[in-house]
Amino acid sequence: MVTIKDIAKVAGVSHTTVSRALNDSSLIKIETRQRIQAIAKDLHYVPNVNARSLVNQKNYMIGLFFSSIRQGTSSNFLVDTITEIHSVLEEQYTLSVQGIDEIEHLEHINFQRYDAVLVMSQSDSDQAFIMELKKQPFPFVVVNRDLSDDTIINVVADDQKGVQLAIEYGISMNHKKIAYIGGREDFRSANERREAVIETLEAHHLSIDPDFFLAGDYSMASGFQKMQELLQMDKQPTLVFCANDDMAIGAMRAIHEAGLKIPEDFSLIGFDDAPVTAFLEPPLTSVHKSLKKMTKIGMEMLLDAIAGKELSHKKIEIPTSLIKRKSVQKRSN
Repeated sequence: MVTIKDIAKVAGVSHTTVSRALNDSSLIKIETRQRIQAIAKDLHYVPNVNARSLVNQKNYMIGLFFSSIRQGTSSNFLVDTITEIHSVLEEQYTLSVQGIDEIEHLEHINFQRYDAVLVMSQSDSDQAFIMELKKQPFPFVVVNRDLSDDTIINVVADDQKGVQLAIEYGISMNHKKIAYIGGREDFRSANERREAVIETLEAHHLSIDPDFFLAGDYSMASGFQKMQELLQMDKQPTLVFCANDDMAIGAMRAIHEAGLKIPEDFSLIGFDDAPVTAFLEPPLTSVHKSLKKMTKIGMEMLLDAIAGKELSHKKIEIPTSLIKRKSVQKRSN
């Protein structure tokens, strides 16, 4: 295994100079740095992260915590978050992934292993964990759930505006009987989106039928089941808005299995604008929420905080938009 001392012999410099050059120290002339780094590359030098961590007092470990990995978090949500973090995260860091709902005792968490933590929060039940993070000496960022604490670095999306755009689009297409299939009721997003649906309907003086408001769990299976419940009702909506795309896909299957068509018999709108939505039949109209952008910004802010940089803003809100496809049709009456 090639060591710093091996590089020093080839370069004709001290091992201290090599160490500084490999860490891009400004104490070493740029020409010398480039020469030493080139030699290290030619010799296939691999940095010893454990040794470096002892010098820098870093563990090179980032904790990524979801509200839940097993329930209410789609595979797209997990994959997109982790992929985007790795696109920003420096290669010497390791990412540890865990669900907050799997933690039985907060006091048993070994926080000393982390240099920083990113929380992908969906539920108010995460608050106890977040309050525990405030006691730790390392920085952390909360992404996805809007917090009232302005001391915490927080990156969120304007979900309510996205819901408003979806419902108003449905109304503009002459839909007056609108149903909503929501997510887990213990998730903040489910409650906020439900409230936004009701507020938008009220603002347009449309009646609100409690039977048209069903709670799923963000899974395709729950979207399928809740759409079946709607299909069995004597009264039926003309448009169904789902709190995420997975449930919309489940609802789509239930409609097709009933021998009905989208958008001729039912119009359908999802939320998240997952990549698959453009390739469904018909392509699904969906609220675009840039999870990747939120994650990237959150990770960049976390790395800046680790480096001790001053952050100009601790809260950033990402706008949402409506992507119109072929799953919504204008009603003739």
